[in-house]
Amino acid sequence: MQKILTLSLILFCTIVNSQRPEGQRSNPIHITGTVLASEDGLPLEYATLVLQSVENPEKVTGGITNIDGKFDVETLPGKYNVRIEYISYKTYHLPEQTFRKSTDLGTVKLSLDVAQLDGVEVVGEKTTVEIRLDKKIYNIGKDLTNSGATITDALNNVPSVDVDVEGAISLRGNENVRILINGKPSALAGFGSTDALGALPADAIEKVEVITSPSARYDAEGTAGILNIVLKKEKTLGFNGSVNTTIGYPTTSGISVNTNLRTDKFNIFNTTGYSYRDAPGNAYFDNTYTSGSYDRIYEDREYNRLRKGFNTNLGLEYFITDNSSLTGSVFYRTSDGEDLTENTNQRYIDSSLNSLTFRTENETEDDENYQFSLNYVNDLNEDGEKLTADLQYSRKDEEKFSIIEENETMPDQNLIVLENVYEVEAENEYLVQADYVLPMEDSQFEIGYRGKFEEDITDYRLDSLNQITGQMDLNENLTNIFTYTENINALYTQYGNKFGKFSFLFGLRLENTQLKGELESEFDTGELEEQLGVDVDVNFNKNYLGLFPTLNLILEVAENENITLGYNRRINRPRGRYVNPFPSRSSRTNIFQGNPDLNPAFSNAFDLGYLKRWDKLTLTSSIYYQKETNSFERIQEETGQTTTDGIEIIRSIPINLSTNNRIGMEAGMLYNPAKWLRLNSSFNFFQFSSEGLFNGVDYGATNTSWFARFSSKVSLPAKVDWQSNAFYRGPSQNAQTESKGILSLNLAFSKDILKDNGTVSMNVSDLLNSRKRRSFTETEFFTSESEFQFRQRQVTLGFVYRFNQPKERNKGSRGGGGDDGDFDEEG
Repeated sequence: MQKILTLSLILFCTIVNSQRPEGQRSNPIHITGTVLASEDGLPLEYATLVLQSVENPEKVTGGITNIDGKFDVETLPGKYNVRIEYISYKTYHLPEQTFRKSTDLGTVKLSLDVAQLDGVEVVGEKTTVEIRLDKKIYNIGKDLTNSGATITDALNNVPSVDVDVEGAISLRGNENVRILINGKPSALAGFGSTDALGALPADAIEKVEVITSPSARYDAEGTAGILNIVLKKEKTLGFNGSVNTTIGYPTTSGISVNTNLRTDKFNIFNTTGYSYRDAPGNAYFDNTYTSGSYDRIYEDREYNRLRKGFNTNLGLEYFITDNSSLTGSVFYRTSDGEDLTENTNQRYIDSSLNSLTFRTENETEDDENYQFSLNYVNDLNEDGEKLTADLQYSRKDEEKFSIIEENETMPDQNLIVLENVYEVEAENEYLVQADYVLPMEDSQFEIGYRGKFEEDITDYRLDSLNQITGQMDLNENLTNIFTYTENINALYTQYGNKFGKFSFLFGLRLENTQLKGELESEFDTGELEEQLGVDVDVNFNKNYLGLFPTLNLILEVAENENITLGYNRRINRPRGRYVNPFPSRSSRTNIFQGNPDLNPAFSNAFDLGYLKRWDKLTLTSSIYYQKETNSFERIQEETGQTTTDGIEIIRSIPINLSTNNRIGMEAGMLYNPAKWLRLNSSFNFFQFSSEGLFNGVDYGATNTSWFARFSSKVSLPAKVDWQSNAFYRGPSQNAQTESKGILSLNLAFSKDILKDNGTVSMNVSDLLNSRKRRSFTETEFFTSESEFQFRQRQVTLGFVYRFNQPKERNKGSRGGGGDDGDFDEEG
């Protein structure tokens, strides 16, 4: 790798030399030196030396340091501005230096840039977790099981995070978690849905920030906290990149290309990928009823989900000055899906088989997402004074068409129902944000504004076959157009200071939330109110003005030991689907119906954490408590309606409960007993206690559960790495449903080839084929025992080739604790 980089630099210098007029040529000279980290004196490999001509600023040359931190760059005599750069370290400047002969710059020590808001990135072998005043930072760039996996798969390997069998993401057992990409809401995260994350490659991730006590700079949305996914961004001068290909069984394949061209004045970056995945799944539901035409119905389902996706992200960062830049980027993603669900029903009366039916649902789905972003950054001075501004527009267009057909196959052959479902959804989102940071010795003051304006239009139509006329009739009870608008304006300020070993960050955020719903339908809204059991206004306009204080404290007990305490107030706003009063169906007998009377939930949360580092061992732990009012709960109840063949129709609906108390504890361990062995484990225990009534039914319940994960990485001879990940989620329950525990095991192997420029890998996801949700639901009117497997065991082969870039770089601190007292955060 070093030889390739050296040859590239020699070629570059030769080209520059050849373009110089004959009269200006002279004998080349050498600029040498050594770059070390000031905090520990270790050499900084791949630090960049930049030589910019004073007479002609467009002419730039340079080089990088080797494993010993040394550089040796050949150039022509002249007058230069000299810079030495390294990610997360302060840049070293030597302006207007005249070099007439070979010169040794000696030893240059770079110090960590703790005043910068983007903080210290940790990618070293020893340290994979860093503690900040408001978050934990996990580097997952070396997780082998991410090869060929998606971002959703990668998140399931992050402590405190759980991804269930359907891809729903939770933090400490709470699904109301806010997903950000590079600190901002993004089309990559799917407008609040996590579906898009399941289509993007995991190897695009640099690190994941688990923010359980968000500071005032963040949107107050998400009572569980925030997951900020930071994507990789190459900062090495020149042209570099990588190509990643995967193929697997059941059928899956993909290719992604990451390229980057950086000069002294601009940085062009692009990520483009294509994926193809056919993911089979299965489920069964054993339902018994206390009333209706049948006493028991057993459903056996088979799923085939075909997904074809293309995504690209193109950006240009222009360096206006040494301290300011303007970045523009365009993201586009398209996805075509074909889902076939086959459902065989056995219907019993008095334990005797009465009839058999066969139901198919064939759904096609076309999605388009695109996003335009503009970001301005100005480092006003070297002390950390900073001004940033962001503009962003995102749009999503989704079209679904489903054909639902159900036939009786025993005792007779006849058509029960034939339906066509059309659903078109369009979402538009605008984001405006500005932030100003003012450092003052050991303290920092910050102020900012954020506006987010979103509109979601859902056009839903259902046609049913009239078997008498043979025509498809419009179902007016379900056909509708629903427009949901969410406008949020927020102002915030925060102040942090450090007194010896004690640091604090206090913030206050003022948010105004406007939620609007507008319904177009021929259906009588009075009947909707009767169905919901409450008086509601389906055309609503609600405003909420709230203050959201945050406080984060940290005490550095010793150099490698600290205690943190956090408090924050958060909000959970209902999504459009949760307030759309018209039902949508997953089957004729089970429907989901939104609740336009649903109001935001509010929470107050406390978090007490402890971290201790030794030479080869890092321990983290915390206990947490949260009280949420108006919390959401999804319940099932009778609708009082039956299908044409006499089966009770059951409805799922979200409601506001009065309170939800959550308490828990978690612990994590990172242990490196030898250079060839890394062990990582975490454990999370929690209890939720809720209370509340709806339509006269008490839905109060207590849920106690836990989950644990263990990972080991072994470096074998011949440059082979072996990693094992095990995960277990314990049993859980709510007011109506008990769920059994789930165990899953992943294995991965990788080997470097082609002089470390390439890596081949094999990844086995869910080795035991045991990642299945098994649950039992009991109400006054029915019981249901079920098992659901969203995706079967997956085996994936991968190959990545890197050009003009190292396999891995150690950025930031090297096994130490970093500066845990800084006021680091990204918005």
